[in-house]
Amino acid sequence: MKLSASGDDLGSDIHVPADIDWHMLDKSKFFFLGAALFSGVSAGLYPAMVLKTRQQVSSTQISCFKMSFSIMRCEGLRGFYRGFGTTLMGTIPARALYMGALEVTKTSVGRSTVRLGFSDTTATAIASAAAGLSSAMAAQLVWTPIDVVSQRLMVQAPNASPCRYKNGLDAFRKILFADGFKGLYRGFGISMLTYAPSNAVWWASYSVANKLIYGGLGWSDNIRRSESKATAVAVQGLSAAMASGVSALITTPLDTIKTRLQVLDKEENGVRKPLTMLQTVRNLVKESGLAACYRGLGPRWASMSLSATTMITTYELLKRLSAKNQES
Repeated sequence: MKLSASGDDLGSDIHVPADIDWHMLDKSKFFFLGAALFSGVSAGLYPAMVLKTRQQVSSTQISCFKMSFSIMRCEGLRGFYRGFGTTLMGTIPARALYMGALEVTKTSVGRSTVRLGFSDTTATAIASAAAGLSSAMAAQLVWTPIDVVSQRLMVQAPNASPCRYKNGLDAFRKILFADGFKGLYRGFGISMLTYAPSNAVWWASYSVANKLIYGGLGWSDNIRRSESKATAVAVQGLSAAMASGVSALITTPLDTIKTRLQVLDKEENGVRKPLTMLQTVRNLVKESGLAACYRGLGPRWASMSLSATTMITTYELLKRLSAKNQES
């Protein structure tokens, strides 16, 4: 998003490479290439998500190494990709909603904040935060049911007897039959509470870090375009890693509670019922105190940092590839 420069910005000699606005994109190419690129990213990062989920639902603290060894020994490589097919199916519409809401909001809010007299840096941060908030809310409409189903498959042991799910479709059908439509939206409220503010903070932090790093590098207009692109990728990756570290640390307790709400049940008189948020928190504290809320922090932090770095560089590449009338 290219915002008009203002006098109190990082300096008149600083040139942050112009972003590509929503109206400049070939929408069909943007969504098609986006689905392909982000599917590849999801495949690479999925094992870390399986580790994180299993650690969060475990009643005892288990290290990443022991958990990885156990999965490989008992289930083989396939164990690290349980539920991946379901996740991949959901990623395409969820990402489409996410990217569409992100770009539309960022462009419209960015222009409005500039007209209100905010500096370029402040306007970018506000627009990015609003875009992050709206895109996360839009994506969760699709992602929460996918999350519920895929996480059930992730934590399922190979030879589990009760409520054994054959595949994603079977899990979807059984959850719908047992709990109704609301069963697919377990943890929707806390998902919004976790991802919407986190996404807003991440995008705002990323945009500010991006500008500050460019300012520190002394990026000027006379830098050749070929050099600018290489530097831009490095700056984008560093900014993304910085923004995701803090976000993971703040939101992991909420993510742990969300995962348990979506996966675990209680049993009363032989009938399985969903846990409430209060019961989930009480069980966590009873198991290992407040430290239990940070189970899975390691793989989640690594996954978020790698995902954010890969996502933002892929996203910027996607926008360049999807720009209208671009020269080869």
